[in-house]
Amino acid sequence: MELSIIFKYAPMLLQGLQLTIIISIGGIICSLALGSVLVALSRSGIRAVVILVRVYTEIILGIPVLVLLYLIYFVLPEVGIRFSEIPTGLLTLTLYYSPYMAEIIRGAINAIPTGQVEAARTVGMSNFQIAKRIMVPQALGLAIPPLTGICIGLVKDSALLSIISVHELAYQTKQAVARTFAPFELWAFVAFCYWAILSFWEVSMRKVEKRVTRYREIG
Repeated sequence: MELSIIFKYAPMLLQGLQLTIIISIGGIICSLALGSVLVALSRSGIRAVVILVRVYTEIILGIPVLVLLYLIYFVLPEVGIRFSEIPTGLLTLTLYYSPYMAEIIRGAINAIPTGQVEAARTVGMSNFQIAKRIMVPQALGLAIPPLTGICIGLVKDSALLSIISVHELAYQTKQAVARTFAPFELWAFVAFCYWAILSFWEVSMRKVEKRVTRYREIG
C-alpha cells in the first residue's frame, strides 16, 4: 500500500467528506421534519389527507433510492422542473427517507400506553404538558434506536449522489482513482472514513438514548 497517495489526495478526499457530512445532516434534518409532518397529517382525521399520505408512503417505499434520484434529476427537467446537483441530492434523500422516519415516529407514539395520557388528562394536564412530560420523553426513547439505523442508511446512500456529479466523498475518490490508478489505497481510506463517521454517530446516539431514558432507571 502506497500511503503517499493517500496523503497526496487527502485534502481532496476530506473536502468530499465535508460535503458528505453536510448533505447527510441536511438530509436527516429535512427527512425527519417531513416525516413528522406526515405523521401529523396521517393523524389529522381528514380522509383525503390520510389517503394522500398513505399513497405517497406506498409509492416511495416501493421505489429504489437510485430510481428516485434519476426521476428527479433526469425526468423532471423534461416537464420544466429543474434542480441543480446538491438540491437534487438533498431532495432525493428527504423524499426517500421521510416515510421511514414517519413510520418510526408513528410506531413510537402508538407504543405509549393510552392509559397514561388519559390519566394525565384526568389530573388536569394540558395537551402541551402531556406532550412534554409523557409523550415526547417516551417516544424519543423508543424512536432513537431505529432512527439511528435509518440515518446510517441515509449517510451510506449519499454516496449515490456521485452519479449526478455531486462532489461528495465517493465522487472525489473516483476522480482521484482515475488520476492515480490506485483504487485499493484510496477506496480503503474512504471505507475507513465512512466507518469512523458511522461508528461515531452510533456511539453518540447510544449516549443520547441512555440520557433520554433515565426515567426508566428511576422507575
